[in-house]
Amino acid sequence: MTANAPDARPGPGSGFAAPWGGPAVGGTVLGTGVGTARRAVDDGLIGVPVAASAFITAPGPERPYPASALYDRPGGGPLFDTGPHHISALVHLLGPVGRVTATAPRPRARERFEAEVDTQVTGLLEHTGGALTTLVMNSGAHQGRQPRIEVHGTEGSLSLPDPGGSDGPVELHRAGGAWEPLLVSGGPDNCRSAGRAPGELARHVLDVMLTLLDAARDGVWLPVRGDHARPEAVRT
Repeated sequence: MTANAPDARPGPGSGFAAPWGGPAVGGTVLGTGVGTARRAVDDGLIGVPVAASAFITAPGPERPYPASALYDRPGGGPLFDTGPHHISALVHLLGPVGRVTATAPRPRARERFEAEVDTQVTGLLEHTGGALTTLVMNSGAHQGRQPRIEVHGTEGSLSLPDPGGSDGPVELHRAGGAWEPLLVSGGPDNCRSAGRAPGELARHVLDVMLTLLDAARDGVWLPVRGDHARPEAVRT
């Protein structure tokens, strides 16, 4: 059984933003990593996007910080801690999510305290444009080497850096070619207008995460509520 999702509306300092303002979710989508990949998708360098994958595989914070049990209480865990960065990036690249399904195995034995949230969530995100994303959020791994985000299209593939770090190299692989770095595009230091991570995006990302937990609990596909649009790209 999965952990219960928090019922209260996110408030100031929660890390989530409501449509009326507040802290931003996944603000690092304004970095050059996602900005460069977004331009590549918009310019058709990979053709029509059809699939993506996003991974968080790392030890939880209780290893370096044994007293940080807050991570394993409602509102924490890998999905709500770093998942907003990845899901925000995926929505920027592929558009909003229409429905999801997920599974969340219970924590294993030998843990030092009982986690109140899911420390592993594996889900499928069906974007309204038709692309499918495989999402793996796992804070029980020793360490991982998977690319943080990959996007695959009919004409090529993109490999992105960790969206939690804002920037880093983005590589393109065209059919019959080899991986090649792309010229940097976008970024918070040279964007001409605000609003690239609006409250509507934050609310959509939060709805996706909560719906993933509900889908894992019930073992079904569930629609993500609301009518959402793909965020504008950062203009340089």
